[in-house]
Amino acid sequence: MSISYEAIIIGTGQAGPPLARRMAAAGMKVAIIERALFGGTCVNTGCIPTKTMVASAYAARLAARGAEFGVQTATPISVDMKRVKARKDAISGQSNQSVESGLRSTPNCTVYQGHARLESPNEVSVGDVRLSAAKIFINVGGRAVLPAIPGLDEIPYLNNSSMMRVDFLPQHLVILGGSYIGLEFGQMFRRFGSEVTIIETGPRLIPREDEDVSAAILDILEREGIRVLLGTKCKRFARQGDEIVVSVETAGTSSEIRGSHVLVATGRRPNTDDLGLEKAGVGVDARGFIQVDDQLRTNVPGIWAMGDCNGKGAFTHTSYNDFEIVAANLLDNDARKVSDRILTYALYIDPPLGRAGMTETEARLAVKISDRKVLMGKRPMTKVGRAVEKGETFGFMKVLIDADTQRIMGAAVLGTGGDEAIHSILDVMYADKPYTVIQRAVHIHPTVSELIPTMLGELKPLE
Repeated sequence: MSISYEAIIIGTGQAGPPLARRMAAAGMKVAIIERALFGGTCVNTGCIPTKTMVASAYAARLAARGAEFGVQTATPISVDMKRVKARKDAISGQSNQSVESGLRSTPNCTVYQGHARLESPNEVSVGDVRLSAAKIFINVGGRAVLPAIPGLDEIPYLNNSSMMRVDFLPQHLVILGGSYIGLEFGQMFRRFGSEVTIIETGPRLIPREDEDVSAAILDILEREGIRVLLGTKCKRFARQGDEIVVSVETAGTSSEIRGSHVLVATGRRPNTDDLGLEKAGVGVDARGFIQVDDQLRTNVPGIWAMGDCNGKGAFTHTSYNDFEIVAANLLDNDARKVSDRILTYALYIDPPLGRAGMTETEARLAVKISDRKVLMGKRPMTKVGRAVEKGETFGFMKVLIDADTQRIMGAAVLGTGGDEAIHSILDVMYADKPYTVIQRAVHIHPTVSELIPTMLGELKPLE
């Protein structure tokens, strides 16, 4: 016998809870299921806790540079990792508790705790309880990928989740993976005082970005004393006493790295392998992502997939937008679509990278295949007054323009405030207005954003 609901939501990440509240407020009887921590990755092991730690690392770095600003410290700078973790736990915990208490106090919404499995296209089991509904929404997120490297299963390794339990300073943190998660943790723990080595199999860091962005980020990290090994394959892990020995190969030459701790940051996979999707006939792709259409509907009528598990975006903001798309279509008679959104995200090293739309590499490809005329503007942060005043002049900003339509194709702002300044560009892209709207705008001085109009006034053909 099943308990009947009008909607069942599996997972309490960034899409599930707001959808539950919207549907409950519309008078629908809703069940929401969480097997572990309320709030999902962002609240517990992702955005909120890691950026809280990034803030602590920034404070440590700024304190160490105090003399540059005329500020003297009475004693050498030191970092209390237990207090860093306690601050992180308090902020993350508050968000976690807010999500849970908000759901439990929502009228028409029943919270179930346990592992959910689909039993049919309209039935879900949670332990011994079986629920049924005409509408089912899957919001189960993802987890770290564990690469198949000999010896890895024989050493105590860390991933992005277990790093949240670290309340000590690793003597030498070896990071496998030179992309977003690995770089954030690498710089963070270097600033706390650890020796850090980053191993990347590719020829450059974060290959998704343009080569000049990758090169600038490499320079930033190396200036802070982080050792980065590019084009390096990890062959084997072994434990020798208190050390972890990492056998690597670079350009045909073998060597060893000895560290105290290893962080595996080689990617993520969706939490879809133990949901019983096959019983409901829900289709997934080769990597396990649930296949959805432009309105996030699966191939099974009455089942939707939102957030990281659908492969349409791996960010908190895209997950929340998934909720907005589903709610708009089901409750507001507003035909919103995934294809309406513009790719945008940030990398939270210091200084941060803010990105929107196409990369320069993608724009050059567009020029080749469609003969589009593209203009580009670029400005180093050394010529941005706000960055100079703050003593944070690493990085640059650049923007790409379709010469015929005058529309912005994409932009990158690597520099202080880059994660905020990018929205000045992004909003005009969403408005589908020419770049001259920003170029002719009067921005506040001194800010990073004020140099965007200047950059747009210095456009040159992309060669």
